[in-house]
Amino acid sequence: MGGIDGMDLGTFGIYTFDFEHQPAAQMRESIQELEKQGWRAFWMPELLGREALTHAGFLLSCTERLHIVNAIAQIWSREARWTHGAALLLADAYPDRHVLGLGFGGQRRPGTKPLAAMSAYLDEMDALEMLNPAPKAQVRRILAAYGPKMLELARDRTARAHTYHVTVAHTAQARQILGPAAFLAVEHAVLFETDPAAARAIARQHLAPYLNSPYNRTKFRRLGYAQEEIDGGGSDRLIDDVVFWGDLDTIVGRLHDHVTAGADHVAVQVIGIEPGQTAMPYWRELADALSPAHVNA
Repeated sequence: MGGIDGMDLGTFGIYTFDFEHQPAAQMRESIQELEKQGWRAFWMPELLGREALTHAGFLLSCTERLHIVNAIAQIWSREARWTHGAALLLADAYPDRHVLGLGFGGQRRPGTKPLAAMSAYLDEMDALEMLNPAPKAQVRRILAAYGPKMLELARDRTARAHTYHVTVAHTAQARQILGPAAFLAVEHAVLFETDPAAARAIARQHLAPYLNSPYNRTKFRRLGYAQEEIDGGGSDRLIDDVVFWGDLDTIVGRLHDHVTAGADHVAVQVIGIEPGQTAMPYWRELADALSPAHVNA
């Protein structure tokens, strides 16, 4: 579990938007503490201003062993040449510690479908002849995917897929599409709140942009949720399936369900954290509960 061509990410990792709101000094302190806690993988998005590859490079420079995963670098935020060049440099400077996650996003290009855009981007990257020195360590890529066709592309082009805001049932379906050999990483949101009304209110606020996104709405319909379960902030059933809330034992148990369903790695996103604050107290609890000593015994 948790390996990409000899790179051991562990069964569980951390995913967060928190660093978008933190100054560099606080990010450095936080990422170093996560490494000391024993986490092997740290996943971060590209959405609120921090550029994906410089962000990854900074975090790699602050740590010694932790694997840093772009989740995701948006393909339209930079041309394929510059994405590939940056990934080559990170592979050379930090061998076997960076994973280039690629996903559909960035400046919209009307009329272009996600599958065609990603396929063309990968074609361009693979055709490049770079003058830069080739790293001894390989560049490892993973594709953001949740629809069947994008999962098939991930299987065929990288043998690795990263899913976001999905259910355990989706993980089982994704494993069937990917086959037994491909690497499957699953992000899942968790919330340390035991009151059902409070938990669902926070979860609905977090999920609001996704429940109004055409691609995500299609994803949830494909998973068997009726239109009325998606509209109006999401039904309790949908909310509870996409955000695991409760006490530590409840959350940990539900995260393990993804592993049972076929995930090689689960990137845990703690939500309910105010901008500028940190999820560090919860990351400490999760590090103890999900440590390799517990999950790989």
